Amino acid sequence: MRLDDERESDYVEDRRYSDSGGGRRLSAGALMMFWPLIRSLLRTKIGWAILAIGFLAYISGYNPLSLLGGGSGAPRPVEKVRNDQQAVFIKKVLASTEDVWSGIFSRYGRQYHPPTLVLFRGSTRSGCGYASAQTGPFYCPSDGKIYLDLGFFDELARRHGAPGDFAQAYVLAHEVGHRVQDELGILKKVHALQAQALRRGDKRRANHLQIPVELQADCFAGIWAHHARKYLEPGDIEEAMNAASRIGDDTLQKQARGYVVPDSFTHGTSRQRMEWFQRGYRSGDLKSCDTFRGS
Repeated sequence: MRLDDERESDYVEDRRYSDSGGGRRLSAGALMMFWPLIRSLLRTKIGWAILAIGFLAYISGYNPLSLLGGGSGAPRPVEKVRNDQQAVFIKKVLASTEDVWSGIFSRYGRQYHPPTLVLFRGSTRSGCGYASAQTGPFYCPSDGKIYLDLGFFDELARRHGAPGDFAQAYVLAHEVGHRVQDELGILKKVHALQAQALRRGDKRRANHLQIPVELQADCFAGIWAHHARKYLEPGDIEEAMNAASRIGDDTLQKQARGYVVPDSFTHGTSRQRMEWFQRGYRSGDLKSCDTFRGS
């Protein structure tokens, strides 16, 4: 994807090298290293109070050892350079989504309000609760922010076999697609229906309602790609299609457990995810992304 001369988004909150958003979770090794200090604190009432404060900070997403100069998870210089280059690319992709969706919304007589992208390492707090690298990228409608640990892209490439810069761009465009749904009032309606289903104890129905939400976000990602074609290079769309196929519910479940449980699907099959991305890419039109028909 050619974005060398393009602008970076201003809607970015970078928490990667600060403790304000919460550091990495403590490892057993880190706890053992500080055990003499912890043991001495256990001998006094003040020490117990300090440990209680540290525990509250820990469950709130902070790393209390960062106050002592440990556990910060500071990246190595080479890793930092690579992460910073990756961050620049993602910021440019985000800027392109802002341009595309602002243009599309204006044609419908509406104003698009871009999401803020939160870059973090390990863990952080969000308006939707605790965010960690293990949960993967997500959009939080409560605060209108997208949360992303750039380390997810390494896992996408190594574990799921979906390398490439446009695979990364597709992932971000999918999350931006959820912001578009939020702007259009779609998420609010679906969440209300899901809450009703859960009150009835119908988890299967709640899961089923999430599938068209995710497939529509894929379709919206395709719409963005359609309008951002001037930035594309040969093989980019194939990278996105490969990523979509690698993170379908059926493919992920086969990898994890060796068999598929359709009732637990929340994002759609690999084939569905590829088809809806393609549909958005071919048409470039919001009207082509009605994934809720028949749901």
